[in-house]
Amino acid sequence: MTAWLGFLAVFLCSWSLRDLVAEACTCVPIHPQDAFCNSDIVIRAKVVGKKLMKDGPFGTMRYTVKQMKMYRGFQIMPHVQYIYTEASESLCGVKLEVNKYQYLITGRVYEGKVYTGLCNWYEKWDRLTLSQRKGLNHRYHLGCGCKIRPCYYLPCFTTSKNECIWTDMLSNFGHSGHQAKHYACIQRVEGYCSWYRGWAPPDKTIINATDP
Repeated sequence: MTAWLGFLAVFLCSWSLRDLVAEACTCVPIHPQDAFCNSDIVIRAKVVGKKLMKDGPFGTMRYTVKQMKMYRGFQIMPHVQYIYTEASESLCGVKLEVNKYQYLITGRVYEGKVYTGLCNWYEKWDRLTLSQRKGLNHRYHLGCGCKIRPCYYLPCFTTSKNECIWTDMLSNFGHSGHQAKHYACIQRVEGYCSWYRGWAPPDKTIINATDP
């Protein structure tokens, strides 16, 4: 009887731990431009290997990557060879496939290592829109001095000239909305920020455009 009670106690404790961990990863939706500007490292890379490192209670996954291009982080780490993430998705670890896809990966540098997770922006490269690719190359840089304010309920208003209102939050979350896929919030004349979409370079004479 004592052995059974001991087993039951261990089972319930382990179940409670799993249940707690499963709900531990919660990310605030973020526009790709903010994800870019807030990252130490932004690269396009292919995963060529992985290894489970015995760090922490659940371990850390180390992905070996072949860097194709760097968009942000030249001064910090010109070439990235490894990406680290939690081994458990419940702790916001990401799962990347080896020798299959090229990925956009954003992350932060800590003690000389690049870490990423579910709350960072990562995506298969071929799923990015053309506007997002252009943003990585040039446009997002222009907007790192701007602030993207999420709008959850109407009406929404800017509180300063360097803000853009992000209305994807009314119907979509994360990177799946129209503004996230096709627009960048960039700085115009006199420090005003506004949404921009187009093939030509931004028109510097436009002030506080309302599109979208």
